[in-house]
Amino acid sequence: MQTYETVTETLEALRQQGFTRDYNLLETCLKCHEDGVELAPDKFEIVQVHRFEGMTDPGDETIIFAIEESNGKRGSFINAYGMYADSLSNDMVSKLALH
Repeated sequence: MQTYETVTETLEALRQQGFTRDYNLLETCLKCHEDGVELAPDKFEIVQVHRFEGMTDPGDETIIFAIEESNGKRGSFINAYGMYADSLSNDMVSKLALH
């Protein structure tokens, strides 16, 4: 898997690879901006993970997940990790912890 220098560069590379849908990470699911579809943890697979650590600011610690829905649609979402991570359901924590 290729590594990238910036979040922007990573997102652009993912879009070129067909990860064009944008998702928000909610407590119990992912929600697509395009059509409002909500995906439970068993409705998507994590295909790639990219981590970025802030050199001077812990607020810059970011993780990008490239995912594929069970219907073949692909997209990505961004989340903070560490002390700024969102609260999640046990199912979502289990799904994301594998990566």
